[in-house]
Amino acid sequence: MSINKNALLRYRVLDRCFRNTGRKYFWEDLLSEINKALVEFNGPGSGIKRRQLFDDIKFMESDQGWAIPLDRKKDGRKVYYRYLDPEFSISNQPLNESEISQIEAAISVLSRFAGAPQFEAVQEMLPVLKDRLGLDHTSKEVIGLESNIDLKGIEYLSRLYDAIIKEEVLEIEYQDFKSDEPFKLTFHPYYLKQYNNRWFVFGLNQERDLPTWNLALDRIQSIEQTRGKYIPTDIDWNDYFYDIIGVTKHHDREVEQVILEFSEEMAPYVKTKPIHPSQKSVRVSDKLRVTIEVIPNYELESAILSFGEKVKVIKPLYLKEKINKRLEQAASQD
Repeated sequence: MSINKNALLRYRVLDRCFRNTGRKYFWEDLLSEINKALVEFNGPGSGIKRRQLFDDIKFMESDQGWAIPLDRKKDGRKVYYRYLDPEFSISNQPLNESEISQIEAAISVLSRFAGAPQFEAVQEMLPVLKDRLGLDHTSKEVIGLESNIDLKGIEYLSRLYDAIIKEEVLEIEYQDFKSDEPFKLTFHPYYLKQYNNRWFVFGLNQERDLPTWNLALDRIQSIEQTRGKYIPTDIDWNDYFYDIIGVTKHHDREVEQVILEFSEEMAPYVKTKPIHPSQKSVRVSDKLRVTIEVIPNYELESAILSFGEKVKVIKPLYLKEKINKRLEQAASQD
């Protein structure tokens, strides 16, 4: 049984209902919740009937689905549905046979484009997908990725992606590192960006009228859709991030020429892995002098400090002094 978008949406709705211990979902309620989601996604006339509902439940309980631990509880003459284990979710289960077949088919299609221009990322993505999903049918793990399995907030990534595509206005409860208590803001999401193994979403903070507001996903407490009118943006995000390292952009600063000098030991690494796309390099004696054009920010400072004693800031002078001061403070710590 193949899983199309509508079927997956129905399974997700059922999964959410089965996990909800605060309400009794009879079959009529399950059907209502599914049809509500389908109408919202596809428009009027896209609902299903009772028979399809029970076919969906049967599939979810099967080994071809997710073998869900579903309990049918009596309430008078009626029956309501709930997971035996409230912590269970199909999102936390291994891929089923149907999903594996579809992924393998998708990978087969993607493989055809692996060598084509503008599809360079496919070459990197395909072996990672095969290894992580066990599609090569081997017990050995042969690829190591830099990732954080305990990364908080990653559960919001798909929700925010959908909100950007569907142009939804969100109410987000958020707690930054400076606040003692969470606060709420009305947010129009535009762009998702990963940096240093953390995810960030950029968008319009409606209360402050700022279209480049930055939220770290690991600081989000909750997300709810609102009925507000979505305000689109014409920001070119690739252009927006080009002048910086990381995600912090100081709009009151200009692009500056930053010159760094690396030791001979570090030179090959910096040449083969530039710290910024604008990087230009030249040999000066036994050192490598690197010039980049960026708006200085905290992430630039962190990148420089990560090279330790193997780098020296030549220009601008204030950045050199700032880095020296941070090194001195670090050295003076007990």
